Amino acid sequence: MRRDALWIAAGVLLLHLWTAPRYGYFGDELYFLACGEHLDWGYVDQPPMIGLVSWLVRHTLGTSLLAIRSVSALCAALLVWLTARIAAELGGDRFAQALAALCAAFGGVYLVIGYLFTMNAFEPLFWMGCAYVLIRIVKTGNQKLWLWFGLLAGLGLENKYSMAVFGGAVVVALLLTPERKALREKWIWLAGALAFLIILPNIVWNIRHDWPFLELMRNIRESGRDVKLPPLQFLVQQIMVMNPGTFPVWLAGLAWLFFTRDGRAFRVLGWTFVTVFAAFLLLSGKDYYISPAYPMILAAGSVAIERLTAPRGRMWIRAVPVVVLLSFTAYMLPLVLPVVSVETYLAYQEKMPLKPEASEKSHRAAALPHHYAWQFGWEEMVATVADAYQKLSPEERKHAAIFGENYAEAGAIDLFGPKYGLPKAIGGHQSYFLWGPRDYKGEVVIVIGTSVRDLETKCDKVEVAANLHHPYGAVWENGPVLVCRGLKSNLQEIWPKVKNWD
Repeated sequence: MRRDALWIAAGVLLLHLWTAPRYGYFGDELYFLACGEHLDWGYVDQPPMIGLVSWLVRHTLGTSLLAIRSVSALCAALLVWLTARIAAELGGDRFAQALAALCAAFGGVYLVIGYLFTMNAFEPLFWMGCAYVLIRIVKTGNQKLWLWFGLLAGLGLENKYSMAVFGGAVVVALLLTPERKALREKWIWLAGALAFLIILPNIVWNIRHDWPFLELMRNIRESGRDVKLPPLQFLVQQIMVMNPGTFPVWLAGLAWLFFTRDGRAFRVLGWTFVTVFAAFLLLSGKDYYISPAYPMILAAGSVAIERLTAPRGRMWIRAVPVVVLLSFTAYMLPLVLPVVSVETYLAYQEKMPLKPEASEKSHRAAALPHHYAWQFGWEEMVATVADAYQKLSPEERKHAAIFGENYAEAGAIDLFGPKYGLPKAIGGHQSYFLWGPRDYKGEVVIVIGTSVRDLETKCDKVEVAANLHHPYGAVWENGPVLVCRGLKSNLQEIWPKVKNWD
């Protein structure tokens, strides 16, 4: 592989390490750190890998923003390298590899997932690792390589269940191409068995807990929480989240795979992408759900552009996609990475003709995009809760529980609380419900994230200890800190009723 792509990967790594400590912890990051303190074979809303990674990071690098986000930064750099490798396998030379690396580096969604510590950072590596193996199978005919595909797919399932969508799309693509011959061999079936064995402990965990993930998905669908886009708007959002500058490249990639003689051998990649796209469109998936599938199409598009511009008189055209990509990246960079102060960003956002689209209805009221807004106010919230906790009598503090209405609030207490002398939090949201009420019975409960009206029928006395407000934070986090004295029912007995899987 050419060194250009390696330099681009190194540049992306440095960019992410520079921006990692800016702003604050994202709400999901707080939850994933808490998952790392409750290692298990599964969680309500995801498989176990993020919890294990969180545990490893906590016990090696620590829990600072730079520590946890350095993992995602490394994943972003690896994705750049892997995309360039795929371009090389598809027959791309220096320009194709560099362009593919640039697209993977500056795809808008890749900048976001490379910035935040979430399982989304790992997802495209597993998908594209499988794609790379698939390309090698096509080129060499070595069916034994399916075992590597099965290993990566199994690990990918332990990271996110969406790996199953990609795996299913590959099967559909095989049926639609001459590569269906693999289905007559034993190796692809052994690969499927290997992936199943890897994910089996999580399947057993789900069975033992009555399939919480399926219940969560049903609740989300029934609540209407997510924004559902019509097909044309969904396509427009794909162009936006991937960076409009990459659109000509991935469009060229699809054309090359489906309509050219050179791309015909790798058409299985095109059908895989189309199937993934159709699946998430039909399932009303969020706009970023398809993003792990794009690198292989971007690599194909880079090869197509390189070959189209190979004649000497056309070489100058190669500057066009690069300039377009870098121009859109410069324009959108403050939207996807905290390269400027919040105040500067808000002023910049006001002047942007292309505004970010919220993927959940509740996000629309926030001044900042969700991946920024949910980073503010956490330690201030914990300090406010600590003030209410310290004002309790010594006897009350012995029995006082701190209840977070969502996993981010509870996770913030768990991360920052020791600094303020607070006990670990409890909650009913997602896996916090499974972790239970500890030994608390409900004599005194400090509650974050609910209203007096919701609480006054459940307690003998409700006191407003403070009101939370952060001008940049998520709007639903602006509310009172309440002290409930004399919960009317024993917390241990009513715990099943506090479950909030949404």
